[in-house]
Amino acid sequence: MKSTITGWGKCSPDNIMTNDDLAVFVDTSDEWIQQRTGIQERRFCHVNNSDMASVAGQHAIACAGLTPGDIDVVILATCTPDSIVPSAAAHVQRKIGAVNASVYDVNAACAGFVYALEQGKAFIESGLYKRALVIGSEHITWLLDWSDRNTAVLFGDGAGAVVVEESKDPSEGEIYSFVNGLSSDKLDILEVPNFGSAMDRFKKDEAARVQWTFDGPEIFKGGIRAMANSSTEVIEKSGLSKEDIDILIPHQANLRIIEGLEKSLKLPNATTIKKVHKYGNTSAASIPTALVDALEAGEIKGGETAVFTAVGAGLSWGACALRLGERTTPINTSDAKLPDFDGKAVDTIRKAIEYQIPEKLDLI
Repeated sequence: MKSTITGWGKCSPDNIMTNDDLAVFVDTSDEWIQQRTGIQERRFCHVNNSDMASVAGQHAIACAGLTPGDIDVVILATCTPDSIVPSAAAHVQRKIGAVNASVYDVNAACAGFVYALEQGKAFIESGLYKRALVIGSEHITWLLDWSDRNTAVLFGDGAGAVVVEESKDPSEGEIYSFVNGLSSDKLDILEVPNFGSAMDRFKKDEAARVQWTFDGPEIFKGGIRAMANSSTEVIEKSGLSKEDIDILIPHQANLRIIEGLEKSLKLPNATTIKKVHKYGNTSAASIPTALVDALEAGEIKGGETAVFTAVGAGLSWGACALRLGERTTPINTSDAKLPDFDGKAVDTIRKAIEYQIPEKLDLI
């Protein structure tokens, strides 16, 4: 049995935070951010992560010509769940009405979607389930330290989703193979330590204190290396050559990392999908969001051979090789959307600013 992506959808909050908007309360500038990251703007969410995931999921289900009741399993890749108990996927099940689905979260940080997609393929091809909804969704602005410009400028919120089903015809495409892994010797280069059961929850204000370990140069070098190596390996594992690859969708962490990956990987015929300027780093949501954007923009014509690759905290990494289906338009559409928000993007993080950089509160 073979599997393929039959539906896709995304959710990008309307609350746009430009670099100039960010510079009002973070010690930075549009020039500083663009030179180092290529990011121009990002989206901030005013509701819970599961709300974004649910909207993206409903669009993907409709796109595949299905109903929520048709879904057998919901796999939500996220490192910013609404709650630890129950899973954020449990909230998604209730919100979209996928009453027949088993559900769970996967946390591999920015590589989470690639991990979750591999599980979706395994479920379908084993015959255990017929239809899997795989979502990458992050409310990562909730987790940021706005006093730290090195991390505050990088991230945004969003969600993307795909439906995975059996591929019964070559025109429907095929998910070929994966190479996923983790290099725990690099665990401390990107970490939010002592945020979980390791923290002292009885220490005053401990729950509100978020500190990131972020080794930018090592992330840059290690990220390029991990994505290039896993992509090369997955191409070979799939019986392909680098010349066969038409589309590369890397994790949208930083434009400089994407450009470094292009130079290292050297795919002579591939178009690289680049959306980081619009959304920033949306962690597990970045690949499916970029996929949907590229389909909507006509950058993907249908039938291309593609590679998805990502790297995240841990150091988690992975790659997937697949042939996209020839259909590039939805079978059905959904009117699902986030509730309206009466405010600006900065209003979604006002409480965090009040706690982390109170001296900047009067500026927003």
